[in-house]
Amino acid sequence: MKIAFLNPNSTAQMTESVVETARHVLPDAEIIGWTNTSGPPAIQGPEDGDAALPGLRSFLPKAADEDIDVLVIACFDDTGLEELRATASCPVIGIGQSAYVMAQLKGQSYGVVTTMPDSVPVIEDNITRLGFQAGCLGVKPSGIPVLEVEEGSPETLAHLSDEIAAMTDRGAHAIILGCAGMSAHHAALSEKSAVPLIDGVRAAAALAQALLLS
Repeated sequence: MKIAFLNPNSTAQMTESVVETARHVLPDAEIIGWTNTSGPPAIQGPEDGDAALPGLRSFLPKAADEDIDVLVIACFDDTGLEELRATASCPVIGIGQSAYVMAQLKGQSYGVVTTMPDSVPVIEDNITRLGFQAGCLGVKPSGIPVLEVEEGSPETLAHLSDEIAAMTDRGAHAIILGCAGMSAHHAALSEKSAVPLIDGVRAAAALAQALLLS
C-alpha cells in the first residue's frame, strides 16, 4: 500500500507534519509526502487555490511512475481535487472530503472550524457540491492564518479551542478541524473539547486504506 499526500502549498514543514500523522494512523503502509514548491506558502482562499493548480497537475506523471495507490490532496480546501481525479492513474481523495465522509457516517450534526474568512466560501461550496450539507451547522473562521495554525502557539490553540466550543454550543455533535495545520494539534485540542474532533488527515489515511481493501 503506497499512499502519497500532496501538499498544494510550498511549506515543507506542513507536508512533514501531515506525513507524520498519516504514518501514525497507518504504520504498515508506505506513506510519502510531496510539496508543491511552485505553490503559495499557504492556501487561503480561491486565488491561492488557483495559483497552486499548475504545480499540482505536474505531480500526476510522478504518481503514475511511482505506482501510487492513492493520492491524497493534503489541503482542507481540497485544492485541485476534481481536476486531478479527472486524469490521475489512481484514486484521488481530499482531506476535506474525507472529513465530511467521517462526519456523515457518524450520523451527527457537525461544524467546521477553519482559518481565514477567505476560505469559508470555498469550503461551503465543497460541502454543497459534494453532497455533505446534511447536518452541517456552518463553517466558522478562526481568523488565524494557516502558518500560525501550523506553529500552534499556546495563544493559537486557546483561540481555536474557544472557536470549537462556540460551534459546540450551536449544537454540533462533532467538529471538523478545517486545516491540515490543525492535524498536529488534534490531541491537544481534543483534550479541551466536549465533542469529538475530526481531523481530515487521519480520515483520509483511513479512507485510503478502505479504498484499497474494498
